[in-house]
Amino acid sequence: MPLTRFTLRQIEAFIAVYEAHSFTQAALRLGLTAQATSQLIAELEAIVGFRLFDRTTRKVALSSAGRDFLGSASTLLRHVRAADSAADDVRNRATGVVRVGAPLVLASCVLPLAIREYQLHKPKVVVRVRDVPVDHLVNRVSDGDVDLAIGPDRRTDDSVTATQLFDSAWVLWCSPTHPLAAHQRAVRWDEVAKVAIVAAGRDHEHNVAKMHEDVPAGVRVTPVDVVDNISTAIGIAAQGLAVTLAPAYVGVLAEPFGLMMKRVVEPESIRKVCLYTPASRALSPGAAGFAEFLTTWIREWSASTTSIQPP
Repeated sequence: MPLTRFTLRQIEAFIAVYEAHSFTQAALRLGLTAQATSQLIAELEAIVGFRLFDRTTRKVALSSAGRDFLGSASTLLRHVRAADSAADDVRNRATGVVRVGAPLVLASCVLPLAIREYQLHKPKVVVRVRDVPVDHLVNRVSDGDVDLAIGPDRRTDDSVTATQLFDSAWVLWCSPTHPLAAHQRAVRWDEVAKVAIVAAGRDHEHNVAKMHEDVPAGVRVTPVDVVDNISTAIGIAAQGLAVTLAPAYVGVLAEPFGLMMKRVVEPESIRKVCLYTPASRALSPGAAGFAEFLTTWIREWSASTTSIQPP
């Protein structure tokens, strides 16, 4: 039997009459007249080729064939209603899987906070965090490996859109025992250039290049060592073996190690943190909803946790 021979409305009428044991009561539930409901049942009986109900002046009861048909009809209607509910969830950004790329600090210390709050309102949305090196953020979004990404500013092409979220000053992190810890709030670049610095991340060359744009040629810094992860640089700095330079938002990871933050001035260098989304394809409703939430949430988080006192 072709699936198009009977309609969902006819099945809905069949289930309603069965549950109400009355054409009149079923019609009220369906928002139809009793005559229209009776017509739907007659059409369905003509299609399936057997009587669905035994009718008397007192009651309407399932026929023997109707009882055999009831299970399949109920299952069909239940699945249709589930599909309708799922479509409603998607339409309202209430469900789906969202893949978000971010470098270590944002992936481990910031995004989980945002996800926990988001799922209080959208519990059916599953957000998966993908660890992505800073240099690969834009490519991962462009290639579709992640739906969106968040991280320090990077050059984009026509396939990816960058939305600036917040600014984070480049700061120095040192142990309380380090000589630079004695400075009140800020240190100058000429002072930083005289101490051992460990740089973090495969993008260290970009980081140093960005700093050099703002720093006078005579006081430019050169790391004595380069490690892959900021956590390693923080661990080295915590033992007083060197200092490290990183954006202020790294404080969520550095402060538990007991590191002190010092602004680096004359001049001050700023790092921008951006949200990267595909420009050539539309986000799913779930991804669009999380991106909208994250944009507002992380700006508020930054304002409350990464602000630093003037030097």
